[in-house]
Amino acid sequence: MRVAGLLLAAGGGRRFGRPKALVSHGGALWVESACAVLRDAGCVPVVVVLGAGADEVRARAVLNDAVVVENPAWATGMGSSLRTGLAALEASAEAVVVLPVDTPGVRAEAVRRFVDLASPAALARASYDGAPGHPVLIGRDHWAGVTASATGDAGARDYLRTHGAVAVPCEDVAVGADVDRPEDLP
Repeated sequence: MRVAGLLLAAGGGRRFGRPKALVSHGGALWVESACAVLRDAGCVPVVVVLGAGADEVRARAVLNDAVVVENPAWATGMGSSLRTGLAALEASAEAVVVLPVDTPGVRAEAVRRFVDLASPAALARASYDGAPGHPVLIGRDHWAGVTASATGDAGARDYLRTHGAVAVPCEDVAVGADVDRPEDLP
């Protein structure tokens, strides 16, 4: 079973003050760290969707063998980046684990839980003390539906809810909080 990783790193980081892909923490850019988390969990290929600051990310980030694609509509929200990433995957995997770049507390152990659950029919999302979060697992059977419904910053949220995504507790191996502003950093 080939399980791809999809890193959503296209946003402008309006509340953060700069694109979050370019935030450095612990000596590495978030885009590099998140790409490594997906790779270390066994995701192949890893697709990175860029948008705001794409040229600077390409110039500064070491993304090794990741497939880098650009979302020209990045300003419309995460939904367009999700659609761009799924289109880039085409037939290269039976399932995909989706991770936004602004969840630096998610580690490979959490992603590995989703890799282990993967199938073309799978649909699952992380939960942290009962609250939904990332990563998200989307089996190939759901890609068309997710693509059709992903809009704005909601991404696949409505699709996951209406199609009964399985909640996978991850609070024991990760911190799933989105980092929206510099003061949100641990």
